[in-house]
Amino acid sequence: MITGEVKNKIDKIWTDIWAGGITNPLTVIEQLTYLMFIRSLDEKELENESFEAVSGEKMPRIFPQDEAGQAMRWSVFKNKDSREIYEIVNTKVFPFIKSMNGENSTAFSRYMQDAMFFVPTPQVLQRIVTGLDELYEHDIAGLDMQGDLYEYMLGKLATAGQNGQFRTPKHIRDMMVNLVAPTPQDKICDPACGTAGFLVSTAEYIRAKFEADMTSEEWDHFASTMFCGFDTDRTMLRISAMNLMLHSITNPTMEYKDSVSKQNEINSAYDVILANPPFTGTVDAESINDNLKAICSTKKTELLFVALFIRMLKKGGRCACIVPDGVLFGSSNAHVALRKELVENHQLKAVISMPSGVFKPYAGVSTAVLVFTKTGAGGTDNVWFYDMKADGFSLDDKRATIAENDVPDIVERYLHLENEGERKKTDQSFFVNKADIVANNYDLSINRYKEVVYEQVNHDTPLEIMVRLDELSIDIASKMEELRGLISG
Repeated sequence: MITGEVKNKIDKIWTDIWAGGITNPLTVIEQLTYLMFIRSLDEKELENESFEAVSGEKMPRIFPQDEAGQAMRWSVFKNKDSREIYEIVNTKVFPFIKSMNGENSTAFSRYMQDAMFFVPTPQVLQRIVTGLDELYEHDIAGLDMQGDLYEYMLGKLATAGQNGQFRTPKHIRDMMVNLVAPTPQDKICDPACGTAGFLVSTAEYIRAKFEADMTSEEWDHFASTMFCGFDTDRTMLRISAMNLMLHSITNPTMEYKDSVSKQNEINSAYDVILANPPFTGTVDAESINDNLKAICSTKKTELLFVALFIRMLKKGGRCACIVPDGVLFGSSNAHVALRKELVENHQLKAVISMPSGVFKPYAGVSTAVLVFTKTGAGGTDNVWFYDMKADGFSLDDKRATIAENDVPDIVERYLHLENEGERKKTDQSFFVNKADIVANNYDLSINRYKEVVYEQVNHDTPLEIMVRLDELSIDIASKMEELRGLISG
């Protein structure tokens, strides 16, 4: 975890950029991302040089070995005059990282071709370089800490995107990762990856749980083929690739792709899908992949994405995804068809209802987490429902830390569903059998099945209440007379 002092230093860098005229949080993060990447290249080069000096083994080099190439290194230019730093970064380093290819390419560098350098003045750039260097030299140790720093910066993205996407709070992502329990052998995808938060949470889970026992092949898989993300925003792809790189995932599959369109033909490819897909808007009917329309004929993105998750999972693959409440109870043919597909043809395991404040300040929409396994042959006997009332934060725009938190209870109960069978529908969590769900037109809203116990309250008769009111009136009149006497006396 990063300390308050580190946060203050990040905030100072952020303020310097804002003062320079860049006020869009996404642009601020993008520009910081470029500079963090430039610094990371020099760090890698220093590691290569050190290893070569010790081992005598020739190592590949990132920067050209001539004077002009070496001048592009962070350690060389960082202490120069502000105008010289600006000239080097703007006219040499930035074009260099945009054109990086071949042996030196990473998922991040592949999306640099259309990047633009927006830092407005030499003075602002120097303050950013000095601020970042101080953070790295004195406050941040190790890749995990860099990831925490980046996560804190991403937390400043407090506005929803044009297509209705917004960042999923880390504790909700971590909860969902725990529900699907990924392993070092799995292939994991987020088809609407945004800043790659779900993939980062998955990487943290795997390292925490399996790091000591992972083989070299599993580490290679971890750094490259394990993680996959798609997005239709190249800026988000750059940011997500950088986020993953800071968590030791150097070459994930990050692709510019409209996941629900005909350009995405991926089928039965992943063991785990974790996602918070776009909730609003529709897509052009002509562009929607036909095999998604076969599951539910609709243009609504929140339905198409769930159908997509089913298609992209391998048999036995697990999915935890966030959906708006309307997916659970909508009465259109497409809504019912999608829920029927999950219940009848796959194993729908859990529906976790979340309070509407979970996504504030981005949005106040009510949502739920669906957890299911792709089987292609049914398997839904009972569905576990949980009514989350608190997530450890206040449900207003401030999202202040509070004591009430159902998240640990959700994870603990889900991992031990065998103990949930005796729970009643008046409890916070309970099972609903498939027959009841079918009888309710596949409605998956918890309020359809939850039973509320009303406490009986016995009131006095109206006559008794009237007598008490009379007594009160007499008492008030008496006190008023007493008060008048005091005033006149």
